[in-house]
Amino acid sequence: MKREHVESSNIESIGYEPDNQTLEIEFLNGSLYQYFDIPQHIYEEMMSADSQGKYLAQNIKGVYRYSKV
Repeated sequence: MKREHVESSNIESIGYEPDNQTLEIEFLNGSLYQYFDIPQHIYEEMMSADSQGKYLAQNIKGVYRYSKV
């Protein structure tokens, strides 16, 4: 999955695959996570948020299934 670099204190890059609604997040520490069943508008909101890390914590973590890659 192609990821886009973001300016964040915790996140290196973010990718999204609309066909299977998978969000992929690479953290600065090198860990990589995939979040499943993410609607496209959630991805778009995250990318336009002032803080992607804060958006992740408030709207995605604890809500959607995920897996460490």
